[in-house]
Amino acid sequence: MTESTIKAAIEITNPTGLHARPAVKMTKLAKSFVAKVQLAFAADGPWIDAKSVVKVMALKAPKGAVLHFAASGADAGDAVAALTDLVRRDFDEHLEGEGAGSAGTGHGG
Repeated sequence: MTESTIKAAIEITNPTGLHARPAVKMTKLAKSFVAKVQLAFAADGPWIDAKSVVKVMALKAPKGAVLHFAASGADAGDAVAALTDLVRRDFDEHLEGEGAGSAGTGHGG
């Protein structure tokens, strides 16, 4: 049985780019899949392990950078789809500033 590699590319639109918090979200999501997931700035690499928060943070990808994902394994397609969707949603950063998980805000209703 041969493993195919699923690839996709997406531009970062998050105003602060791929900083620490989005890097953690991305690596946690990547780790939730069995597939080997890699990340690069260019379609031909160099590739890094998308499950390594240290390596992902070291990219310091700014807004406008294009992230290339490559995954191989049983759930590679799902992994690439989920990761590109996370980037498309700006790493859900907009949700954090709007009281999602309102613990500790001190604001009653």
